[in-house]
Amino acid sequence: MAVGVFDSGLGGLTVLDALQRRLPDVPFVYFGDNAHTPYGTRDAEDIFHLTCAGVTRLWDEGCDLVILACNTASAAALRRMQETWVPQDKRVLGVFVPLIEALTERQWGDNSPPREVAVKHVALFATPATVQSRAFQRELAFRAIGVDVEAQPCGGLVDAIEQGDMILAEALVHSHVEALHRRMPRPQAAVLGCTHYPLMEDAFRAALGPDVAVYSQPDRVAASLDDYLTRRPDMRGPGTDSAYLTTGDPIAVGQKATLFLRRKLPFRAA
Repeated sequence: MAVGVFDSGLGGLTVLDALQRRLPDVPFVYFGDNAHTPYGTRDAEDIFHLTCAGVTRLWDEGCDLVILACNTASAAALRRMQETWVPQDKRVLGVFVPLIEALTERQWGDNSPPREVAVKHVALFATPATVQSRAFQRELAFRAIGVDVEAQPCGGLVDAIEQGDMILAEALVHSHVEALHRRMPRPQAAVLGCTHYPLMEDAFRAALGPDVAVYSQPDRVAASLDDYLTRRPDMRGPGTDSAYLTTGDPIAVGQKATLFLRRKLPFRAA
């Protein structure tokens, strides 16, 4: 029974890797919209239509449950998709909520009123579209009060990672952290609000310093999906085989994926 994993490009591979390690018996179908990456500089309407097209392709592969392993899609398109587009027999879930649950120390399904939490000053590093959507702040407000969030749009970082230019990517991380520090000198926690950013987690930690708790998504999303499938095994869908799809050049995408994950993935054209 296959579960779909959608991303605008390669960043969602960090989530896929965690999912496959946590749930080795579950087949996953990955869809990377590499022909249209990055999403972070697109408008919300464009992101919505591109995301719907990718999710539809995953449904065609037998994935009744799809994880949007893309913070920009989760921020700019997910709510609209769930309210107006997703049929009753399908599910599309995002990657924000598991991270916010960890940040606020709330269990899945805890629908009690928002309350004060230990962390008061949070730095959010994300794409420009995610920052503009304010989706992180909205979801956080459902669960916590009194938390100051300073969001830093990290322009250029996804492009550098997708191009494999890690020297430029590291320089951009330090530049964006410096810009954040000018507005919030002493954050208690930092959220890496893009699934590309775990590939630069060491650089973020070095730039932020040892006193800042860094929240990264892959393992938290994997744990959340494990819990979800335990409660809803019917949502695994009819698919039985793992697959790796891309709207880009399968050979080029596969080569970059190998560099990121240190293992080969047989990408094919979507």
